[in-house]
This record gives sequence, C-alpha cells and structure tokens, in this order.
Amino acid sequence: MAYVPSSRLPINKRMSNKSPIPITLYFLILAVFPAWGQQASFSVSSSVDWVRGELYSQVSFDLAQAGIRLPAGRFFAEETLEDAYPELLRPSLLSLRLDSNTTVADLAERGELPLALLDSICLDAEKIPPSLSPDLKRMAGRYTMLMDRISALFIRHRQAIEPPKPLIRAPSADYSGIIIIADNELPVHGRRGHALVEPCIFPKIWDTDMNLIYERNMLNPDNETGNRMVRYTARESIFQPGPSGLDGELAALVGSNPLRILAREVFGLNPTDPVIDREDALKILSSENNRRLLREGRVVLVLNEKKLKSGG
Repeated sequence: MAYVPSSRLPINKRMSNKSPIPITLYFLILAVFPAWGQQASFSVSSSVDWVRGELYSQVSFDLAQAGIRLPAGRFFAEETLEDAYPELLRPSLLSLRLDSNTTVADLAERGELPLALLDSICLDAEKIPPSLSPDLKRMAGRYTMLMDRISALFIRHRQAIEPPKPLIRAPSADYSGIIIIADNELPVHGRRGHALVEPCIFPKIWDTDMNLIYERNMLNPDNETGNRMVRYTARESIFQPGPSGLDGELAALVGSNPLRILAREVFGLNPTDPVIDREDALKILSSENNRRLLREGRVVLVLNEKKLKSGG
C-alpha cells in the first residue's frame, strides 16, 4: 500500500516546531534533501498472529524518491519515519475484526472510537530500530502491537455480566479451563454450506438451542490473564507430551484439567462464533467454578492453522 503524506510542512517550518535550527544547519539540510516535500513515499505491510495475539507492521520509506542522500541524511530519514509511522499503522488497526458483524473501522465511522485512541496504540507499539535495504534506497521500521492492548479499548464495562444460569442444572465436574475444538469445516448455522471458523477479537459462543453462552461483557475488565476473551491455538498445541497434553502457555491459562468440547456449528455474518452442544453448555453454566472460567477468560479456541495468521 503506497502512502503519501497529505499535509507535510516545509522543512524549515517542521523543524522549527521542535527546536531552533542554526541557519547554517538549515542550509545543510536543504543541500542533503533537495527533493524533499510531497514526494516522500511510504509503503506498509501488516499481518496478524492470532496465536501470539500480535499485530505486526512494516513501514518502508523510499529514500530515493524523497531525495534523501546517505549517509548525511540518515538521521533525518529516521526522524521522518518516527513522525509518520503512527498514522501509517492506523489502517492496520482499522481493518481488525472485532466480532462477526463489526470491524474497528465500523466503530470509527460511527464516531464511537476517536482516532486518537488508535494512534495511542500505534505510539505504544514495540519498535525495532529502522534498517536500510542493501541498496541503501529504502529504510524500514518494524512495529508490533499487542492484542491485549487493542482489546482493552473495547472493554468499557466496569463489572462483568453474569453468564446465564440454567433453570435446571446438570451434574458437572469443576474444570480448570475450557477448550473448544473448531479446526475443521463446520455447518454454518442458518445457512447452507460449511466454513472454517475465523478469528476475531470478541467471538461469541452459542449452544445448539442458540442460547448465548459467552460474550465480551461477561469478561472481567481487570483480569490477571489479560483483556482477551479467548486465546487461539492450533490442534498440535493441545496434544503435547505431558499430563495435561497442553503446551506451556496454554497449561498456564486453562490448567491441567480443562473441559474439552467439540464445536458443532459456526454462526455469524462472518463465521467467527462456535456453536457447542447444549449438554456441553450446561456443564459450564451449571457450576459456579466453570462460570468463573468465562469471567476470567480461561477459554481457548482451536482453529485451523490456515486461519491463525492473516496478511503478510
């Protein structure tokens, strides 16, 4: 994706906003960057790793097109990239799917999400120092944004809503976590055809009677496990050597005795919401311990590996 800044100040005006510049340095800058102005060009590539819960972006700055010559112009190029990257990363955040029906961009368009909040996440991104291409014509910056930080923007309740209590409770053991296996194509509820479950930030969980079992407002807003409703993983992570059969990070989240459930269907305008048997739902809802697992976000969704990484 090519990007050209819409309103780049002249260099003398831009630099004077930060600190006074000696006149000799000003003329040196003009000599180093003769073509600077609206010609500065950036390209951005992004990808999401839903297992790690991270959004990666790389911003590439075309030094040749900007008329920046090295080595004298390296510091100025780094400063320019530093100024530009928050706005450049914004489209990556806007494209994220919040739930079956909504993207971050939808909320921004409705005025429910100030863009300044998105920019604050970009500014907080983990950064790798910029590097130069072998031909010295481009400079690249790499940035990582955490899904926990992004999720926190959209958890606005102060107290979790209680998961629904069944009128008739079913016998249930107390489990240490919940794992829903949904890595194969599933029937799409209410429509013809099958689909792989797709990841999003706030998936809902339904039962086969189409009762809502889990949604974002049931998550405690101050969990020690973070702000993610669910953690995504691949099948191999739940069939590991050891007593629990889980890899280390999952075992820390859902413990050594998780309830394992096979999803029966998938639901939603986009196929993000697993549907589980009513009997399995009752095992969760009939036990106060198991209901607590929902509030604490001790829920894992096992998806097809094709869906666990996007972009690139």
